[in-house]
Amino acid sequence: MEEIVRGRDRIGAVEGHFEEFRLAVGERRRFDGFLLVEWSADYGDGATYRNVTIAEIEDGDAVRVTDYWGKPFDTPDWRKEMTDRLDMPSDGRWPSADRLSQH
Repeated sequence: MEEIVRGRDRIGAVEGHFEEFRLAVGERRRFDGFLLVEWSADYGDGATYRNVTIAEIEDGDAVRVTDYWGKPFDTPDWRKEMTDRLDMPSDGRWPSADRLSQH
């Protein structure tokens, strides 16, 4: 997926759209100022997606969070107004979080 969802309210609105969404958290590992979480999700269609979240931690709070989803898909029309477009760069390397947060 090539999108950014900014802010807790919008994240909640996106996640709340899937009435049968099920989440299972697996391993959690802390590396200095980062937290890595392995988890799986089922949107109610019976397919299980494996995912990874990387959170940058400052003073005990997550200040930047990046999720990697097991199966890419296009942004649904209902969500396009809640997200910003994030195109994969031609070199395959995502820009730094600081560049992504400037909009």
